Parts: sequence; C-alpha cells; structure tokens
Amino acid sequence: MDFPTTRMRRYRKNAKIREVMRETKLNIEDLIYPLYAAEDIKDGEPQEIKTMPGQFRYSINDCVEYAKELESKGLKMVIVFGIPSPEKKDEIASPAYAKTGIVQRTVRKLKEETDLVIITDVCLCQYTSHGHCGMIKESDDHDAGIEILNDESLEYIAKTALSHAEAGADIVAPSDMMDGRISAIRELLDENGYYNTMIMSYSVKFASSFYAPFREAADSAPCAGDRKSYQMDPANAREAVREAELDIVEGTDFLMVKPALPYLDIVKTLKEDFNLPLVAYNVSGEYSMLVAGIEKGYLTEDSIMESLLSIKRAGADMIITYFVPQIIDKL
Repeated sequence: MDFPTTRMRRYRKNAKIREVMRETKLNIEDLIYPLYAAEDIKDGEPQEIKTMPGQFRYSINDCVEYAKELESKGLKMVIVFGIPSPEKKDEIASPAYAKTGIVQRTVRKLKEETDLVIITDVCLCQYTSHGHCGMIKESDDHDAGIEILNDESLEYIAKTALSHAEAGADIVAPSDMMDGRISAIRELLDENGYYNTMIMSYSVKFASSFYAPFREAADSAPCAGDRKSYQMDPANAREAVREAELDIVEGTDFLMVKPALPYLDIVKTLKEDFNLPLVAYNVSGEYSMLVAGIEKGYLTEDSIMESLLSIKRAGADMIITYFVPQIIDKL
C-alpha cells in the first residue's frame, strides 16, 4: 500500500499519538550519574569544573547528600570517581587501593545512607604521579619516551577493584584498557569471596579527544606521552568486537562503549553481536559541547534528550551521563 491509502503522518498527528507510538523510550533506570569525590574539598564548598559547567567536585559528605537528592527523584545508579590529594600520588598509585582512599570512604558512606547501586571507576591515572593508567618504565624506543607496562599493572588494578568491593561497591568498572585485567579482577574478587561483585568493563574505550574536559575534573592528564598505546584507535571497528569478545571470555558482566555519540555504530554492533547488558558513556566532551551550544543559543535544551535517545536507540541498555540533573524531572 502506498499514498494515499498509507499516510505515515497518522502516526504523529498529535502529542498523545506520538507518545504511544514512540519506539525508543528513556527511563530513569537507564541512567547512571558520575560523582566526583575529592579529598581536598571542604564540606559546603563544592568546586565547579570549569570545563564542564554545572558539574562539581564534592567533599565526601556533599557527594553523598547530592546523591541522596537525586535518589529522591528516582535515580538508581551512580558511578564514583575519586580525586586524591596531589601529594599522595605516587608511581604505584597507592591511594587507589588504600582502605582509607577517597573512593573507599565515599562508597562506605553511600552504602550507609542510600539504596543506590554503587559503581566505582577502577583506574590508576588519578592516583599515579605520572597520570597513566598503569605502571611505566623508560622506553627502549626513544621516540616514545615511556612505556606503559601491561602485565605489571594488572596486580594494582585488581587490588583497586578488590578494595572497592570490600568498601561495598556493587559493581567495579575497570577503565584502564590493559589486556587481561578482567580475568585478573575476577580471580582476585573470587579468591576473597566477592563472587557477586559485578564487573562493568570499559571494553571498548577509544583514545578520544572528547575526554578533554574530564582531565580537569579528575586531575588525570598524563605528564608525559599519551594513552594511544592502550586506548583504541578511533578508526577501528573490528578491533572493538574483538575487545568485547575477550572481555566476555574473561568474565565481565557488562560491556561498555566510550565515548557514546561518535561511536553509535559500535554500540549498535555490540548490541547485535553479544547478549550482555551494554553501557554507553556519554562523556565529558559530549556534555560540554552541548552545554556550550545551548548557552550560546545555537541549540535548545531539547538537544539533550535527542542525543540521549540516539544512544538508547543505537542499543545501549544503560547510559552514563552528566545530564541526569537536567532531565531527571522530565522522566
């Protein structure tokens, strides 16, 4: 049947019809909000992240209070990032797995005072003096300067994940992109009785320029070199599938694509190829880009929901996004 018998505009003739015919819907249960807890921030004095207007670094107490406010509006999940005091950083990321670390203390308080699902970012870059996600050594390749050591880093990454589980994290999310870190984490968690602590792997994490605003948020810019030897080349799609396959074999409970908007094709591919819950990270650069466009009047706030719907439509089951406060009352 074609026109005039078939008229597609019947499906969108008014708001009520459009609502019931909507194929992709965004629910509050789909969203995960990133929280930044920092050691050097006092209660009542949150520090706005200049590169991410409207986002803040909080003291532990303020972080928990803000989480409780969002929970009262329906939020179910948060992911916690920690920013230690600069003087505590060292070459082996000691603050990352300390029992009294910033993430560990924040998680304990969140578990005491909320019913949120607590996810923790497991990485070393915020805690190393050099800003890389693993251990380093001087490279034999003089052009490279330094080499990020894969196998030597696994012990420290797994120790960090275990310390988060001990603090009460429901899900640990390794973001380092070292080969073999999922099996290292799963093995150490299970050895210590944390069989039910889930792993949300940053399975497909591209070496993206869209992370730039986050580097100020987490004080995690590398002091030498870059992350292209361990994060993925933005040009590669088949490699993304192999990364996801390997993480599944090693025991991850979730797959993740990061960033989201520039890689919707990867989100769609992983959704079609694998039967694990799929997360997409709507990263800092995506957030700041839209916020700047809205502030300049080039875009309207409707662009926020449209962008998140595109991520969900591509196949993401859950979305980590900084836009939760802007849209939570609309869901």
